[in-house]
Amino acid sequence: MRKIIESTLVSLDGVIGDPHAWAGEYFDDEARIRSLRQLEASDGMLMGRRTYEIFSGLWPHASGSYADRLNGMPKYVFSSTLERADWANTTIVRGDVAEQAAELKRADGRDLVVYGHGRLGRTLLRHGLLDEINLLVHPLIVGHGTLLFDDDEQHKLEHVATRTLDTGVVALTYRPTEQS
Repeated sequence: MRKIIESTLVSLDGVIGDPHAWAGEYFDDEARIRSLRQLEASDGMLMGRRTYEIFSGLWPHASGSYADRLNGMPKYVFSSTLERADWANTTIVRGDVAEQAAELKRADGRDLVVYGHGRLGRTLLRHGLLDEINLLVHPLIVGHGTLLFDDDEQHKLEHVATRTLDTGVVALTYRPTEQS
């Protein structure tokens, strides 16, 4: 069975919203290689409508090994409101999110990647469908924006690994251990 692996950029004060506005200076060659390796270990990407709208506005026009891999892989957008998906290899997934994600997880293939911890990530975690959470904690305080977790979220996680990148970003890997 495939694993669903979430990778989220987060500031020291827990902000995940609009990382393109604050994380760029920390995305050096080491971070690029790390991101590409994760993408190469995956053969599909899961996302919600908002992530789709951001990514589909940027990546189809980009080039390089990361962009080529992202543009070429199957992408699944979980949305009840998205009318159409023009980004290559994108399928809109409707219906029960947990049920549809579980079906994708049971299919043959390599891992599925999720970027960010928005509504989709929260739903996957709540239903026990996330196998790994990678948090890339950036050494800055953003001061405002969407936070990593909602006030009512409670989940137990097992620490798997820690690595400090040259830029001071701390990569933390966790495995959910039970639903709460």
